Amino acid sequence: MTAVKICPAADIAVNQPLKVTIEGVPIAVVKDSAGTVHAIGDTCSHGEIALSEGFVEDDTLECWAHGSKFELTTGKPKNFPAFEPVPVYSVTITDGDVYIDPTPLVIS
Repeated sequence: MTAVKICPAADIAVNQPLKVTIEGVPIAVVKDSAGTVHAIGDTCSHGEIALSEGFVEDDTLECWAHGSKFELTTGKPKNFPAFEPVPVYSVTITDGDVYIDPTPLVIS
């Protein structure tokens, strides 16, 4: 699948997740404090909670409801109650615009 243009990178605030939907799949787009843009599945693997309503801390996105933190680069949970990872997606920035490939990356 080809990458989908989301928005200008300048429209994504640091440490404030932005929810987007590509082909019916909810994705949380996050610009971390270093300015790197990440795309991670927006649904917590512990429950049907939108991660885009959570909190960014360092390299993680925390579910506001149960406190599970997910690594932005791998989708892996760093603590319980979640124990299953969420998908992560490839992000590219071209001419100042953010593009996301909606095919989940395979992380081993």
